[in-house]
Amino acid sequence: MVDRQAGNGRQGVTVVIPAFNEQEAIGEEVAHLREVLEGAGIEHEILVVDDGSTDKTAGRAEATGVEVLRHPVNRGYGASLKTGIRRARFDTIVITDADGTYPAEAIPEMLERAGSYDMVVGARTGADVHVPAIRKPAKWFLQRLASYLAERDIPDLNSGLRVMRRDVVNRFEHILPSGFSFTTTITLSMLCNDYLVDYVPINYRARIGQSKIRPKHAYQFFLLIVRTIVYFNPLKIFLPLGAVLFLGATAKFIYDLTLENLSETVVLGYLGAVIIWAIGLLSDQIARTGLGSRSR
Repeated sequence: MVDRQAGNGRQGVTVVIPAFNEQEAIGEEVAHLREVLEGAGIEHEILVVDDGSTDKTAGRAEATGVEVLRHPVNRGYGASLKTGIRRARFDTIVITDADGTYPAEAIPEMLERAGSYDMVVGARTGADVHVPAIRKPAKWFLQRLASYLAERDIPDLNSGLRVMRRDVVNRFEHILPSGFSFTTTITLSMLCNDYLVDYVPINYRARIGQSKIRPKHAYQFFLLIVRTIVYFNPLKIFLPLGAVLFLGATAKFIYDLTLENLSETVVLGYLGAVIIWAIGLLSDQIARTGLGSRSR
């Protein structure tokens, strides 16, 4: 195995498992995870973050002997991850879910690859992937949109199985949301800032228990993708928007020539395009200045 020394040099890995009402799976998930890590000879700690569960999640996690961090109320998936990462003893962070969907067997290989990358993602593109059919159209659209805006093919935008360096996560903590969008945000943030991200194909099992994902989350993911790209690379948004207005105004201008009458729509279209491009250029300068100051 690659000798990993990240951040301040402490070896080993911290596994953070956010859990909200996962009493049916948490005990078995922790036991299997420990078995895999111990079998691979990986020094580790496992932190379960109970996110205000109203069932027996916390008790069943504690029964396995791991440390359980508790939120008194439900704060969200991202908030749970941030709580666990702050309390981590090691600088290499592994995140996974408590519902039995992600294969713990993939973690040793991901840790091997992490020696050359800033983040390694378990991409749900293996031979046996159970994703509800109703989610696939929205998932495909959001993935294609994110790949276009980030200028990089993204096999899996929001996989919950990842290996990350804590110092890199801390750099973006101020923009990482408390909800399900944590993984989407960290993916786009790292790709837009030239960090090295690797993808390992994994299988994805049917979850144990009831899913917490709702249809409204697709809209939230869409807004999050656009917001993150505007934050890091605003020209990817403003240049196409301005181009649409410019081309529309040009088409209307050509039509007006046949009528020998220049309409106000043409003027407003060109003016709108120039304003949008100007805002985009200003936003780009602000983004680059801000990124430069934070990197020092």
